[in-house]
Amino acid sequence: MPTTMKGPGLFLAQFAGDAAPFNSLASITKWAAGLGYKGVQIPTWDARLFDLKKAASSKTYCDEVKGICADAGVEITELSTHLQGQLVAVHPAYDAQFDGFAPASVHNNPKARQKWAVEQMKFGAKASKNLGLKASVSFSGALAFPYLYPWPQRPAGLIEEAFAELGKRWKPILDVYEDNGVDVGYEIHPGEDVFDGATFEMFLDAVGGHRRCNINYDPSHFLLQQLDYLEFIDIYHERIKAFHVKDAEFNPTGRQGVYSGYQSWTNRAGRFRSLGDGQVDFGGIFSKLTQYDYDSWAVLEWECCLKHPEDGAAEGAPFIQHHIIRVTEKAFDDFAGGATDKKVLRGMMGI
Repeated sequence: MPTTMKGPGLFLAQFAGDAAPFNSLASITKWAAGLGYKGVQIPTWDARLFDLKKAASSKTYCDEVKGICADAGVEITELSTHLQGQLVAVHPAYDAQFDGFAPASVHNNPKARQKWAVEQMKFGAKASKNLGLKASVSFSGALAFPYLYPWPQRPAGLIEEAFAELGKRWKPILDVYEDNGVDVGYEIHPGEDVFDGATFEMFLDAVGGHRRCNINYDPSHFLLQQLDYLEFIDIYHERIKAFHVKDAEFNPTGRQGVYSGYQSWTNRAGRFRSLGDGQVDFGGIFSKLTQYDYDSWAVLEWECCLKHPEDGAAEGAPFIQHHIIRVTEKAFDDFAGGATDKKVLRGMMGI
């Protein structure tokens, strides 16, 4: 029986802050529910909202977290480990920028930072199980991304070696997710080695086709690359386990295109926009996902270079709700059908 997609959900990362109601799980979930959200995706690195290590070891704590959400009127959609996943693999060019994703105790120490990240990812698997979740969302990290453009000419074997190492690092983590019955939905994203369908396939090969290696589908990153994000669903729908509903626009000029000329977000040809303000064909996306029986959550990840986040959040819930397709339980032309009679069927074919 086909199942209707769940939603709307809200990724809390862009809204958490030090001021009420954004500074605690109890208050931010009530705020989200008040806007019409039915689920929240929790950023596991934000101690104001969640204690990942405690959740990995304490079912009681996880029950308390679920209770806080239920009291507010929302469910937990997934746990996000984007920042920790990023640190599983970091090219040295990005060491200074990514140290801020980790505790000060591992700054300026890439090996210690990676060890911390791997432990965090394993905590994510156990915490998800303790919360009764079947999927989580993350990043792959990157070793090859600085060599994205083939100039200067890449030495033979560089990309293959990078993906082999990426797979070597992730395979043991994915095994822990398998032990806990949880999928990892990698957000396919520029800056990660896994940034489009071809690189996802390379990564999947590197982890031996691991069944827990899956996709967090976010069309905004595909529009900015000028990738066919609808055909992507046709190709990879069996691996799509999570869905970030995020809008974007691409307006090339005589001065800039996909790479956007090192400009600020406001001045880029490719920009993230609040839901409905960009160019993403969400009608097509929701139809495709429904066609392939995607039955998990539609979660707003709000990012926009222009609009205030609270306005974007308020507009996002009804936007998603409007696009969710309630799956029909019968064919539209059933009224014109008749009873099945094998003799009649054979007669229709002259046999």
